[in-house]
Amino acid sequence: MTQVRTGQAPPGLTREQFGERFRRVFYDPAFAPAREAIRIVEDIAWDGYRNARKAPLTEKAGTGFADPGYDLSVEWRETRDRLLAAQARWQDPATPSRVLLVCASPRNDGTCPGEQSKTHRLTRIAKQTLNAAGLETDLLDLSLLTSDYQRRIHPCKGCVSTAMPLCHWPCSCYPNHELGQVNDWMAEIYERWTLAHAVILFTPVHWYQATSVLKLMMDRMVCADGGNPDPTSTHGKTVADAKALELKGWPYPKHLAGRAYGLVVHGDVAGIEGVRRALSDWLDWMGLIDAGPSARLDRYIGYYRPYATSHEELDRDLDVQEEVRNVARAVANAVAELRAGRLSAPDRALQRPRPK
Repeated sequence: MTQVRTGQAPPGLTREQFGERFRRVFYDPAFAPAREAIRIVEDIAWDGYRNARKAPLTEKAGTGFADPGYDLSVEWRETRDRLLAAQARWQDPATPSRVLLVCASPRNDGTCPGEQSKTHRLTRIAKQTLNAAGLETDLLDLSLLTSDYQRRIHPCKGCVSTAMPLCHWPCSCYPNHELGQVNDWMAEIYERWTLAHAVILFTPVHWYQATSVLKLMMDRMVCADGGNPDPTSTHGKTVADAKALELKGWPYPKHLAGRAYGLVVHGDVAGIEGVRRALSDWLDWMGLIDAGPSARLDRYIGYYRPYATSHEELDRDLDVQEEVRNVARAVANAVAELRAGRLSAPDRALQRPRPK
């Protein structure tokens, strides 16, 4: 057994520190008449923090799990059951073909930028093309993280770097009621990825990288690539159990493998090629299948032109609009071939000597 290294985590909050942080949510003077009710709620929240009530509602895992007697989070199990149903629907040849369109700009006109993003416009072009071809589309707009009340994608905690089986599919790090880490959008997002026969990512370049909202989602998708579908096998987050299980020989299952993908990356000065390559590498690694060179697009819109006129630049760039339609067309063709069993994946039957 390898040594479990500790010593980084700071001490927990004192009662006073906890109260100060808790009450910041109620900074608005309009909450003043409810001060006594807030104090009662604060005491309950402190008790949950002090007694580590991460999952306040649990039930015995039952049959089908490594430890049927383990107290499994009710919320995690509900998410897991939805993923099993989504996977069954994805595999059913009678279901309509479905493409997930991920709009990864954090900008929308419902928050302080005050204007729709070009990314959203490109996503809508692809959506119209796919719908015209008879495919269902699901538009996942990550800008809602900046404009919706209490909508969150909490950051990945890096469980996989301790031991792969410690990273559960779906993620069991959240919700964490002990720490107030709730309203995590990923439970729904996992289901939407699982239902899709193909995924197209649309993103601008931010500082030579993918956007922060996209990266939050990407990091939390790690459990789809090698994640453990049975938390009872590690008794929750028991590090020693997870290390022993990985060292025994872990298969690193790819839970979303076999779906097709496309990419649209746009920028105004630099960085589009690097972001497009990084996203392609990520999707390839997870076992998704690219829909061909025309489905992996990187383009500048309004190269070195003012930000203020960028939408007008997109209006004039009819070529890039048509190239986005071609991304959608290539993905539609790939989905048809995928579902007919004709989509080329020459390495499908090869055994990976290093599955990690």
